[in-house]
Amino acid sequence: MLEFSKRSNTLEQYAYKYSLQDVEEPNLYRELFPYKVVPRISFNHRHVPMHVPDEIWITDTTFRDGQQSIAPFTVKQIVDLYDMLHRLSGPNGIIRQSEFFLYTDKDKEAVRQCLDRGYEFPEVTGWIRATEKDFQLVKNMGLRETGILVSSSDYHIFKKLKMTRKEAMDQYLGVVKSALEYGISPRCHFEDITRADFYGFVVPFAIELRKLMEETGMPIKIRACDTLGYGISYPGVALPRSVPGIIYGLRHHAGFPSELIEWHGHNDFYKVVTNSATAWLYGASAVNTSLLGIGERTGNCPLEGMVMEYVALRGDTAGMDLTVITDIAEYFKDEIGYNIPDNTPFVGRNFNITRAGIHADGLLKDEEIYNIFDTKRLLRRSPEVAVGQNSGLAGIAHWINSYFGIKDKDKQIDKQDKLVIAIKEIIDKEYSNGRTTMIADSELEEIVKKLEPKLYEEYKR
Repeated sequence: MLEFSKRSNTLEQYAYKYSLQDVEEPNLYRELFPYKVVPRISFNHRHVPMHVPDEIWITDTTFRDGQQSIAPFTVKQIVDLYDMLHRLSGPNGIIRQSEFFLYTDKDKEAVRQCLDRGYEFPEVTGWIRATEKDFQLVKNMGLRETGILVSSSDYHIFKKLKMTRKEAMDQYLGVVKSALEYGISPRCHFEDITRADFYGFVVPFAIELRKLMEETGMPIKIRACDTLGYGISYPGVALPRSVPGIIYGLRHHAGFPSELIEWHGHNDFYKVVTNSATAWLYGASAVNTSLLGIGERTGNCPLEGMVMEYVALRGDTAGMDLTVITDIAEYFKDEIGYNIPDNTPFVGRNFNITRAGIHADGLLKDEEIYNIFDTKRLLRRSPEVAVGQNSGLAGIAHWINSYFGIKDKDKQIDKQDKLVIAIKEIIDKEYSNGRTTMIADSELEEIVKKLEPKLYEEYKR
């Protein structure tokens, strides 16, 4: 069948109509997932076209998937973080939605207070079990959309649910119809899609969902869930692990528009940010994330990482206030007591701190040499150096100027300054006596106070 595509302005051939393959035995892709060894990556060298949507955005699962990995948030903490998500998102709603549990009294109170804020973005959405009672709960809370679990791999259908593919599809479609009857837009979470039979189950099920959407006129979203982080973004990689192939197939074979496709990744193989960006590039409008990447096992895609990826791909912030990323990190650390690893990009203590003397020398001459971007302007985080055994004179000089905020170029301390040389002698003696740890800021401050009291008094914090 030929159809004219407005996107490509060409006639496109749709030669295949995919029907459910109701197999007797599960397809576990044992050649790819042998379990006793590391999963394998296979290629078929088929390339699908990039298809960047007109609009791309970010969704949040901090209060649902993310919260499953840490001590539960209090209502106040949820509302405070939701406020920050709103500030970070900006007027254009780049952070479009945030999903919540709805089961406990605390969950419900948090949702109520967030709804009372009256923000357009991020929209509050739910996540429920597929029961009539839960649909009524969503309706009572006044939510327009909820997530529903529809596991898509044979690992889940055969091994967990103990069903055939047809039985699973029939049950899922019944659940979706119930949601639509309640006037709720379902977001179908295709769990474990990177181990699913794409043409034998995923596409046929998606086609049935599209038919329901056309019959009712209500939107149905697909969230493609890379539950175990198996997704691969390499060109020419084969399904079911191909992120480009999955997104292309949902658009091209199942007929879902980009604005109804969302990618949800996990970081089990260190690929979560790249896979999420790839989903954008090949036609998914939304990528699902959590603050600081919190989530079970290795975590979800970090929201702050995709904020930076959005700016890099689009060329501007679209109204987002990036400094809120620093506020969020400080809130997690100070109010929640969450330990952010020091080397975490954008939010970790050391993400723009250098320890090498030669790097510090470059920072002293021009911070652009060794700083990834203007971190002070964009994140309210000035580049710093940590002083240790290998910092050298340049590292000490940079620390003094940075720590005491000496901005006047004419007054800044040079690496040949007598104060710097004296401090280095003290530090060298510390390490020659067996010290192995870095020199704390408080220690350095006391040294400056003793050696150069006038400078200390003028610039002390």
